[in-house]
Amino acid sequence: MEELIQFDKDLFIYLNNLGTSSWDGFWLFMTDKFYQIPLYLLLLYFFYKYFGIKGTVITLVTVALLITATDQLSNLFKNVLFMRPRPCRADGVSDLTRFIAERCGRHGYFSGHAASSMALAFFTGLALQKHLKFIFPFMVVWSIIVSYSRIYVGVHYPGDVITGMAIGMLLGLGAYKLHAFLVRKYTT
Repeated sequence: MEELIQFDKDLFIYLNNLGTSSWDGFWLFMTDKFYQIPLYLLLLYFFYKYFGIKGTVITLVTVALLITATDQLSNLFKNVLFMRPRPCRADGVSDLTRFIAERCGRHGYFSGHAASSMALAFFTGLALQKHLKFIFPFMVVWSIIVSYSRIYVGVHYPGDVITGMAIGMLLGLGAYKLHAFLVRKYTT
């Protein structure tokens, strides 16, 4: 296990130090959830267009449950179960890190950004793929970029991000199935 943890640290240091000041603005933009609001509004429009008002209400409730689940599960893992210091706080790592994030939380395993973005990508991609041919791959690529931004800005190890993405996939798939069931039951 120690070898895996050391590999995660070494890979983080390598990937994080690939960054340059000319790209910092882009990665800070991608890691900030506030700047994603136009995408969320566009997705909401598509849900309204293809599922109607009842389907949109079901979507909003499903997404609220999904984001709450990813956030609370991430907090449980970070602050109760693992309590692994983030790279920007870890001895022997922080001094080798390009830390450009606005702040550095205490614990990092697993990444809530990676989990919530991948959960949203799977949920929306699967729910809308019948109507929008390329939405699923687009959303997954978007999520990978958001997830990688957490390494770039210096707040998560690759293992944090990969675990978050895997959990997000599972939760997103579950949310898609719940949404499909509720839409069939209450909109037809």
